[in-house]
Amino acid sequence: MEFTLPTDPTFSDAATIARVHANPGFGVHFTDHMSRVEWTADQGWHDAAVVPYGPIQLDPAAAVLHYAQEIFEGMKAYRHGDGSVWTFRPEANAARYARSATRLQLPVLPAADFLASIEALVRLDERWVPAGLDGRSDDEGVDDGRCEQGHSGGGQGEQSLYLRPFMFAREAYLGVRAARSVTHLVIASPVGPYFPGGVEPVDIWLEDEFSRAAPGGTGAAKCGGNYAASLQAQAKAAEHGCSQVLFLDAVEHRWLEELGGMNIVLVSADGELVTPETSGTILEGVTRSSVLQVGRDLGLTPVERPVAWAEVVAGVEAGRFTEIFACGTAAVITPIRAIRSNGGELVVPGSGEVSLRIRERLVDIQYGRAEDTHGWLYRLA
Repeated sequence: MEFTLPTDPTFSDAATIARVHANPGFGVHFTDHMSRVEWTADQGWHDAAVVPYGPIQLDPAAAVLHYAQEIFEGMKAYRHGDGSVWTFRPEANAARYARSATRLQLPVLPAADFLASIEALVRLDERWVPAGLDGRSDDEGVDDGRCEQGHSGGGQGEQSLYLRPFMFAREAYLGVRAARSVTHLVIASPVGPYFPGGVEPVDIWLEDEFSRAAPGGTGAAKCGGNYAASLQAQAKAAEHGCSQVLFLDAVEHRWLEELGGMNIVLVSADGELVTPETSGTILEGVTRSSVLQVGRDLGLTPVERPVAWAEVVAGVEAGRFTEIFACGTAAVITPIRAIRSNGGELVVPGSGEVSLRIRERLVDIQYGRAEDTHGWLYRLA
């Protein structure tokens, strides 16, 4: 699929981009353009183009507004030291996008076209990609975001271009069926570390009332409804001084599932990385699978199996589990200090040494500072 480009594109000036790069925040500033592809039942995918970033015009009866028929992905583009721009395991995101589309009865966008929609946007808006961990931006005077310690473990200098592909049903029709008119878009946002203060252990809330997903539901799909369903529990977590919420299964309220937007991993004293298996209610995180592989590279043993909350409590108290961390695209890895619940607070005694070692290796691969032995990097520009 070939993407047409604007005949006379308008770009932000260097000073504007420099101001954003100096303090990007997370998901609050956006590049000048977006990729767009349309789909209809009679034409299939067509009209692939990069267009100016701007509002989307929708009919008030658009199916997505009434029946939530939409999906999305989250990934990043990284500036390497030589100025080139890469993304990380986009084929895995494309495959998950296809699985999510199938579950939500949306048309499957071929992986090659998924990648092309990202490439076309990043190449046109490349000036928006921050300098990352090292090297300089194309704009003089932009903070290059380097870590003072000279490595990626602290997370302070990690800037990237966050990529958000998404697909939604736009057909104007008030009936419960798969829409016959769909749009795929990609927008991009320069971002700094997800946690502005750097990688610090967080407290999370164990939710035993509300559920994120149920067997046979959409838990394994990356769709907005799953995240909307987590918000009330997230608000409860905030009331208890926690930054994230950890969900239990919807049937027995006994087994660990995932956080509102991240997977969870436990580090055992004998070198295991234990994480709940993805059984249809847990999103198959790209960062999650990468963490397990990097852990294996570092001599750890990944174990995917059901994990009961009672086992976590007993394991932490007995010293069998020495660290617990969350992982996802936005934050990469975040150590967990304590898990609070109606039954009290479980403090995790570990220092985060193992989790931060995995994080450092993974981030260094993403930014081109460590060898990519698994072929995970994909050059965009």
